[in-house]
Amino acid sequence: MKFGVLQFFSWPGRRGSLKDIYDRSLERVRIMDQNGYDAVWIAEHHFSTYSVCPSVHMMGVHFAAATRNLRIGTGVSLAAFYNPIRLAEEVALLDVLSGGRANWGAGSGFDQNEFRVFGIDRDERHPRFRESVDIVLEAWKSNKFSYEGQYHQYEDVEVLPKPLQDPLPVWLAASSAEACTWSGEQGFTIMQDPHTSMAGILDKRRLYEQALIENNHSPDDRDIPVARLMAIAETDEQARQVATKGAEWTTSSYAKGPPSNDATAIDPVERYVNDVILWGCPERVADQLKQYEEEYGLNYLLCSPLSNQSFHLFNEEVLPRL
Repeated sequence: MKFGVLQFFSWPGRRGSLKDIYDRSLERVRIMDQNGYDAVWIAEHHFSTYSVCPSVHMMGVHFAAATRNLRIGTGVSLAAFYNPIRLAEEVALLDVLSGGRANWGAGSGFDQNEFRVFGIDRDERHPRFRESVDIVLEAWKSNKFSYEGQYHQYEDVEVLPKPLQDPLPVWLAASSAEACTWSGEQGFTIMQDPHTSMAGILDKRRLYEQALIENNHSPDDRDIPVARLMAIAETDEQARQVATKGAEWTTSSYAKGPPSNDATAIDPVERYVNDVILWGCPERVADQLKQYEEEYGLNYLLCSPLSNQSFHLFNEEVLPRL
């Protein structure tokens, strides 16, 4: 199993300074760089204290300058909000400046307020996202290219720089069954969200793998990052308290996450604590992860710690057990 961190920049109650939050994340990334993590994946959000990182590419360069081994992932670039040519330039520049360590994760976004403020029809998010991904990939592989799309048209454009990696690894965020199926049909590799139960993750994974196979794409040798909100403390009870606070923050500050297909999702806080968040003392969390590997085929964990203590206990006491 590979390990990465899905890095949020939450600012609960606006306590302390944002600089302290950014400094703490940089300290975390330096620890990861020396402890065998595969990548940090940086979450992009706008207009909310849920996570204050409007530019994952700028933050990625910041992290790259402080590390040598860690891959720098976008988790995710919200492609529908960008001019895709500008997006291709920024991700390629991140790859060059990081010495070829960039992972591009791209998603369509779901928050209604973000679409409203950016002036984009939320109902168009999927076709806009797919067209943007198509343009970015074409821009990277062609010296000059022209494109006639539904939302963007270009003629004889040369995008510079090109990524250092050829090809630069690409993942698409797939939170819905539709997104999993489409990604499989196209042969893309997916990353899965932190707001769905592991049973729901497995159901969507099966749809994805079926679509891969039916369209002559191999499901083998693919790293499929699965993000898990994580609360770890010295005791299970303390960890459950951290999980509850994290669930309350998530459901109250950021639109309750992507829509869930869980029929039992009556109280969102209870759903997160009971079915979504991975919580407990280090031994319990390690045992749960081993179970996830055996039962759900988890081969890449994206840990999203709900407290600084959760990260340090994961690093110091959970990882050695795995």
